Amino acid sequence: MNNSRGSARADLHPQTSAPSAGANQVTTVHFGPGVAPVRRTLGGLTRRVNQIAIAMTAESLAEAGLTPLQYGAMGCLNRRDGEPGIDQMGLAARLGIDRNSASVLVEELAAQGLIERRMNDEDRRARLLHLTRAGERLFLQLRKKNLAAQERTLEILAPDERELLFDLLIRIIAANGQHARPGAGRRKRGSQQPHIKSQNRPSHFDAH
Repeated sequence: MNNSRGSARADLHPQTSAPSAGANQVTTVHFGPGVAPVRRTLGGLTRRVNQIAIAMTAESLAEAGLTPLQYGAMGCLNRRDGEPGIDQMGLAARLGIDRNSASVLVEELAAQGLIERRMNDEDRRARLLHLTRAGERLFLQLRKKNLAAQERTLEILAPDERELLFDLLIRIIAANGQHARPGAGRRKRGSQQPHIKSQNRPSHFDAH
């Protein structure tokens, strides 16, 4: 048990949460056995939620042998509520990955017979992406398990709270989307770590 100064303790009861921190105060939230503590910052909390979401998605895809990113690509291209017919750059943008990673992803799915590339009549050098019939069938099968996993992830929230969560995330993205770039925040190769002055205060957007 950590009772050190500057820490906030969150009860395991679903209806409680960590107390609000001041603008210049960063706290660590402790959840109890089985759940690692996390810094109460935008970066720390969103990273942890992302880890949980990816893990839950991966479990729902395990039998099919697909990764969450591969399933995400199929979601972008499915006929029911996706955007079939976008090109590889469009797919990369929607998944938040670079062009090379998108190329590898498409090759993987094409090799499994799940994606096909069709010629663009307006630009014969470009290829438009579609799920194959097998891809559409597999996506619909996996969708049920994936939505069930999402429900389990969000079941701690009431239905209106879930909608509010999505709305708030969308608003943040809409206002700051220009900063969402593949690899953003990674240190470039060969660059040196900058000297950080000890008097710098941590901000509430600290990624740790």
